[in-house]
Amino acid sequence: MASSSPKNLTTTNHLRHVESMASLPSGAGKISHLNAVILGEALASEENDFVFPSDDFSRQALIPSPHKYLEMYKRSIEDPAGFWSGIASSEFYWKQKWGDQVCSENLDVRKGDIKIEWFKGGITNICYNCLDRNIDAGLADKIALYWESNEPGFDAHLTYSQLLHRVCQLANYLKSIGVRKGDAVIVYLPMLMELPITMLACARIGAVHSVVFAGFSSESLAQRIVDCKPKVVITCNAVKRGPKTIHLKDIVDAALVESAKNGISIDVCLTYENQSALKKESTKWQEGRDVWWEDVVPKYPTTCDVEWVDAEDPLFLLYTSGSTGKPKGVLHTTGGYMVYTATTFKYAFDYKESDVYWCTADCGWITGHSYVTYGPMLNGATVVVYEGAPNYPDSGRCWDIVDKYKVTIFYTAPTLVRSLMRDGDEASYFVLISRLLSLQYVTRYSRKSLRVLGSVGEPINPSAWRWFFNVVGGSRCPISDTWWQTETGGFMITPLPGAWPQKPGSATFPFFGVQPVIVDEKGTEIDGECSGYLCVKGSWPGAFRTLYGDHERYETTYFRPFPGYYFTGDGCSRDKDGYHWLTGRVDDVINVSGHRIGTAEVESALVSHPQCAEAAVVGVEHEVKGQGIYAFVTLVEGVPYSEELRKSLILTVRNQIGAFAAPDKIHWAPGLPKTRSGKIMRRILRKIASRQLDELGDVSTLAEPGVVDQLIALADS
Repeated sequence: MASSSPKNLTTTNHLRHVESMASLPSGAGKISHLNAVILGEALASEENDFVFPSDDFSRQALIPSPHKYLEMYKRSIEDPAGFWSGIASSEFYWKQKWGDQVCSENLDVRKGDIKIEWFKGGITNICYNCLDRNIDAGLADKIALYWESNEPGFDAHLTYSQLLHRVCQLANYLKSIGVRKGDAVIVYLPMLMELPITMLACARIGAVHSVVFAGFSSESLAQRIVDCKPKVVITCNAVKRGPKTIHLKDIVDAALVESAKNGISIDVCLTYENQSALKKESTKWQEGRDVWWEDVVPKYPTTCDVEWVDAEDPLFLLYTSGSTGKPKGVLHTTGGYMVYTATTFKYAFDYKESDVYWCTADCGWITGHSYVTYGPMLNGATVVVYEGAPNYPDSGRCWDIVDKYKVTIFYTAPTLVRSLMRDGDEASYFVLISRLLSLQYVTRYSRKSLRVLGSVGEPINPSAWRWFFNVVGGSRCPISDTWWQTETGGFMITPLPGAWPQKPGSATFPFFGVQPVIVDEKGTEIDGECSGYLCVKGSWPGAFRTLYGDHERYETTYFRPFPGYYFTGDGCSRDKDGYHWLTGRVDDVINVSGHRIGTAEVESALVSHPQCAEAAVVGVEHEVKGQGIYAFVTLVEGVPYSEELRKSLILTVRNQIGAFAAPDKIHWAPGLPKTRSGKIMRRILRKIASRQLDELGDVSTLAEPGVVDQLIALADS
């Protein structure tokens, strides 16, 4: 390691990837040789190596120092059974405790089948722990959910007691139609309160929910129905996203026709009437199959017995997206996931009982499972659920919601940050007037309630990090820049607010119990400052257990590439201070004349240009270099395309990374093809870049499908 540990701190090989933290100072005043900034005292600029928590923030933090973190981290690695069983026993309800063995695992395909088990034999229920346990602890009248409609001025809320009543009514209805423990339930709902209600109701009776993002096409939905063979499909008639009405029931109808052709017929389609989007009388209906939620669910009792389940019984299936082949059904079980999501939420956001928490993710993705529903509610938190688009009716909507509900923790995606940043941030004189007008979307709101910010979904480039920190957080809110995956269940590498200084764009250090290692192409672990493939050694409670119905694919995809490790599929760099920097998917690595270049690295360089709002980079075939770099660039509002700007952008990459990383093509992009959750569909960009326009595939999940035609029209400009 470039930074040595204090002599009195004993470390083992298991701790070598964090031991350099021990030499980090606990306050900016102790490192005059570094360019540093303290929360609340100054703006973070490009010259700042570190952003320190203020002494006041650290004093009140759950993990107030690097040494406290190292003490807990060391125990979590050297005695994982003791560490996690202590948390599980003291903070959760178990009908029956697990046996002598807390964890049983094999991550090495050479030694047999891959197996991960935590708390096996322990009997519990995650819905009971989210609701009943908190009510028994005195939180019956605490707000559990604030719901904000797509249309400003329409809202609702539920206390923990009211939420339990609604959950029990739906659970009783599901039982009445024959849904039993282990049965699958497909959920195709937008961000209404009925979505987390449905997830919790399924969990209460031991059913396995599979939430499908209500933006997937009928074909994608049908694939998932055929794979998991659900007893019921739950949806609503329509939803408004911004000014646009999405007819969800029509999509479900088409999916059920398609699934029936493949031998899977659904007897019940429970449909919620979302009156603000579409009335009952305008909804297409199939008598005998379709049932209105409002006609049946409220008639059922508000109490429902809990189905106690084993810690290793399935909790949910979540299908990964983006593959043109069969979707992968990631299976998470109950006990380990419960303990891990609750613990990561608590520490990564420095959760306090008075916090109001808002995560902008949809429950159709893993973030909505772990950090909208389960993680927060296991902690008894108050959660904001927002139905609509973040820029509707204008780009100030997020901050309007923050002020309205006095949100203290705001967790969102870098894509959203960059899109809002495009509507106003630090600027060159050329776009100063445009930016100042748009900046008012943020600054006209107080945002004083905010104390912690969070980032999820992809690496956040340093310039977006600084904008988020300086503008949204007023230079006083630490950012939990979290790295994790659908497969991991919860945070793996993340800052802990108040514990250590942050570096803009770095996910920093591993969470408790997580042993990240960086390996080379031969699978050899690399020490110190390095770059390579990110793997994880040993299991953690939140890890997924298999791919539904395809354990062989599970082993081949995640454990065979580097035997003995879980392979994340991501590239990672570790700097001289031990900080981790995610460089993107390794399949997003471009090999240019023998140089392996991470697309995220090039994108970050492009976005650092003051006139670039967003960038997405893909590789294309190049007859000389093997692969060339093709960059789609979205400019700040008001900036015209020009050859001079094109050259300036390329020069920026040359200066920041090197001539070998300079883009071969800058493709002007008024917008990028994104799903409604904000994920950039790079598959589509690759097809446009290589001019394989007849292979664009399904674009129905895009928030704005028309952007594809715009990009094609600008291909040769």
